[in-house]
This record gives sequence, C-alpha cells and structure tokens, in this order.
Amino acid sequence: MNATESIKRWDINPPVEQEALNALGKELKDINPVFLTLLIQRGITTYEQANNFFNPDLSTLHNPFLMKDMQKAVDRIVQAIEKKERVLIYGDYDVDGTTSVAMVYTYFKSRFANCDFYIPDRYKEGYGISTQSIEWAKEHQFNLVIALDCGIKAVDKIAYARSLGIDFIVCDHHRPGNEIPDAVAVLDPKQQDCAYPCKDLSGCGVGFKLLQAFAISQSLPMQEVLDLIDLVSISIAADIVPIVGENRVLAYFGLQLLNEKPRTGIKAILELNAIRRKLNISDVVFIIAPRINAAGRMDHGKAAVQLLISDTVNEANNKSIKINQHNSDRRDADKQITEEALMLIDRDSSFETKLTTVVYDASWNKGVIGIVASRLAEKYYRPTVVFTESNGHIAGSARSVKDFDVYNAIEACSEYLEQFGGHMYAAGLTLKHENLENFKRKFEEVVSSTIEEHMRIPVIDIDCELQLKDITPNFFNILKRFAPFGPGNMAPVFVSRNCISSLNGLRTVGMDNKHLKLSVIQNGNTKPISAIAFQLGEYLTRIQKQESFDICFHVEENTFNGNTELQLNIKDIKFEN
Repeated sequence: MNATESIKRWDINPPVEQEALNALGKELKDINPVFLTLLIQRGITTYEQANNFFNPDLSTLHNPFLMKDMQKAVDRIVQAIEKKERVLIYGDYDVDGTTSVAMVYTYFKSRFANCDFYIPDRYKEGYGISTQSIEWAKEHQFNLVIALDCGIKAVDKIAYARSLGIDFIVCDHHRPGNEIPDAVAVLDPKQQDCAYPCKDLSGCGVGFKLLQAFAISQSLPMQEVLDLIDLVSISIAADIVPIVGENRVLAYFGLQLLNEKPRTGIKAILELNAIRRKLNISDVVFIIAPRINAAGRMDHGKAAVQLLISDTVNEANNKSIKINQHNSDRRDADKQITEEALMLIDRDSSFETKLTTVVYDASWNKGVIGIVASRLAEKYYRPTVVFTESNGHIAGSARSVKDFDVYNAIEACSEYLEQFGGHMYAAGLTLKHENLENFKRKFEEVVSSTIEEHMRIPVIDIDCELQLKDITPNFFNILKRFAPFGPGNMAPVFVSRNCISSLNGLRTVGMDNKHLKLSVIQNGNTKPISAIAFQLGEYLTRIQKQESFDICFHVEENTFNGNTELQLNIKDIKFEN
C-alpha cells in the first residue's frame, strides 16, 4: 500500500471590475493593467496607497506607545538602569528568538550595569521560559528578565520568578491563553485589549517596538535602533509573518541594511556559502534562517546569538563555520527522519482513511521534527504532527495546510496535553506517553469535523492572467518593486493559456530527470521564453507531442555563465484534455 499524493487545484482570483481598474488607472497613468490588477488585489486603490506601497517610509511606523503596557515596560527598564540592576535578555532558540535576543542585547548591553543573555536548551529545557532558567537567574542575582518571542503563556513560571524577586517584561507575539502572566509588562499585540494596529509583528518586531519606545522616552538617537532593523527582517522572513503594513516597512529597510551593510556574522555566513548576489526574502528564508536555526536544532541556540553579535571577523568566521556544519548535520538528520516517517506511513493500513498525519519515534532528533512535519504536510496535504521523546515526555511539532487553523485543533485536544503554543499554521506541544493514542484519536476527530473539503486539496493561488508577449525587461523591473514578498504579498503567480513548447532545448534535468527545461510559446505568435518546471519532468512526452497546455508561473531572472535572462518558474501545467 502506498499513500497517495494529491493533485493541485488552481485558485484564480476573480477579475477586477473594470470600473476599479479605470479609476486607479487615471491616478497611475501609463501603467500596465496587470499591475493595476495586482495593486487592487492587495487593497491598493489610490495614488497615495500605491506610493506608500512602492516607496516604504520609516515615518509610517506606528507609535510604539500604542501597544498595551509599553509605558510600564519602559519605566521598568529606566528603573533598572538607574538602580544598576542586573538584567537578563531571554529568548527562544529559533530564528525569531535568537535575532530578538541579539537585537535587544546589542542595544542594552552598554546601558545596563550588568547585562547577559540566556537561550534555553531545546533538549533539556524545551520551549519558552523554563524553571531552570529562572533558578539560574536567581543564582546569578538578576533582578529583571526581558523575555522575547516567548512568555505569553508562562503564567506559573513568571509567578514563580516573582516569588523569587525577579521581574519579567514579556515581549511576545503568540496567542495568549485564558490567563495573562503577572509580569511587570506584557507586550503582545494579540492581546484582546491591546490597541496596537499591527497584530502580526514577529517576536523580534515586538522587541524592536520596545527599543523604539525606550529611545523616544529618553530622547536618544533613533538611528541606533534602526541599525538593528536587519535582525527584524530576518525574523519576519523566518517566522512567516504577513509582510504587509508595518511589517513590509520593517522588512524593506531590514533587507536594505542586510545588502548594504551586513553585520559581521551575517557577512561570514554569506561568504562561507559564496553568496554574492543581492539578497531577497527568499534568500533569508533558505540561506540565512536555516543556519541560524541549526544552532538550536543540533547544539545550542546561544551559538546563533554569539554569531549575530560578533564584533570581529575572526570570531564571526569561526562561529559561521561551526553553524554551517550544524546545518549540514541538520540536513542529514532531516533526510533520514523524513525517510523513516514515510516508512511508518507506508506501513499504516489506516492512513488512507484519515485526514491527519501523526507519526512518532522516540529516537528522532527533536530539533528536526518541525522540518519533517512541514515535508509530510506538503507531501500528503493534511494537518500533521511529528512526535519524539523529550525529557520523559513526548514532544511534537505540528504543521498545517492552507486555511486550516492547526492551533485551534490542538487546543481542542488540550485535555491530553501538558503544554502547547504556536500559530495558525505551526505549533508545538508536549504530552505524557499514556496520552499519545488519545491525542491521535481526538486530533483526527477534531480535524475531520472542522476541515473543509477545499482545504484538503493542495492549492496554487493565482493572481491573474498574463500574455507572454507582455513579459519584457521593463515589465520585470516594475514587478520587482512589489517586493519584499511574503504572506499577504506573495510573489505574483500568473496564468497563461494555449501554450506549447519549442522542441529546441526541451529536456528533463536534475537528479532522476525530475525537472523540465523548456521554451514556452503562446498562441504561436510570441518568441519562445525560457522556463523551468521543477518536479514536472513527467510531462516531457506530452509536451514533445506538441499538446497545448496552460501554465501557472512566477516571472524571475536566471543568471547562468554570466548571462542573465528572464525566465518562467512554472508551478504547474494543465493540458487541455
């Protein structure tokens, strides 16, 4: 028995009303209607909105004091400085947590009389604020802990810290539970009574707003805060938060800083991996983020912070070599565990009848199960949890499919859980061994009763139709200005119909000939445009027969042997019959 994979469906946005196109076209003269469509689909209907979109401006960042408890947080930090208290900067071991710690530590290390940072051990302490860390803080006489990218659900831990005379400022962006921790200040825009306009900041983004507020309150140069915005952009990319509104501004200027003046640690990563091109969000996601993450997955997250705060080239190079090796080890573990998980699924005779994927092996590396969950969710397209052994408990990492809220589904199973937290599409959970089967049963029940039919089929969201003859260098130059791309502003996907391929150069490429290289012609009246179609090599024979097909694709630049040309990155192909 082999578990099957799903066929993709194309979800094409409905055409924009002509009246709306005409209205925006009058304000933005001489612009291709395709771009007018893309703007309107993104809620941009006026010249002013388009100008703000194409020309992000730091002056549009929200007032940080709109966030609940911000004044309390600033006042407590000022008190710590005046009283020369010992302050601990605390953060999770993933990219969002380590960039947050690197940012806040860098800013405050010279302002506090005694300042240090703490990243919990993924394997010994687990996610979030640990009892061990609180006792360490007490032993080392820290009076104040600034917790970043965690803490919103640490009610008991923060109460314990308070009983020991340790104050907490929580900077988090995860969903709160029913009870808010009794901290000095809780900064989290997802709190119901928080009026902050941008609800989807990363954890590092919340930390950035704290630095902004502190600088304003103390009349300090804002440039010192802005010099750390590169770390915010890394967190935004890695944590997959919507790149709209304030996040778009932060990502835009953070990327600019990454490209123009990369910090020593990031420069070391790029040089070690021979990356010399201008970075985009995708590069952060696939090159920088995995290496920062690998420290916490394979060893300890503090190594990532040490790399990010490196002052000397020699120190950064040494750290980046070690972290690069961790990333190679992570890839090996990821591949092995994925293969083992696929074997478990293949042996499960009930898999085909289920709407969830839940697999467990006590030997799996806890630092990699989230990646494996993502791979399984992508392959079988169903809410997925991958479990392993951790400190006498079972720890899991969950991933979801488009439009399905896996956090809510896990929350509905909370009677069997010791701890859980996360987002709509990704969550972590811990349970006792004896509750694993109960959880699997309940999770399947919850998902089966709440997931809608359309959520069970992999979907490609398509913005609009595009004639291949319209793809010119000028078209692409304007298209690039829609970046940075990410959730809420994904790289546009176009559809072109009635295509064939030139037989010249048509071939399969890559390992096992899985990919397809072709030159696409539309309606017989355009010159061929180069294209690559990953994982679609199976269509070679039909394309060789000159069967007509539709394609959906991104437009991108491809540089090979020093030559750069426009290329279609084809996401899927559908034949007429």
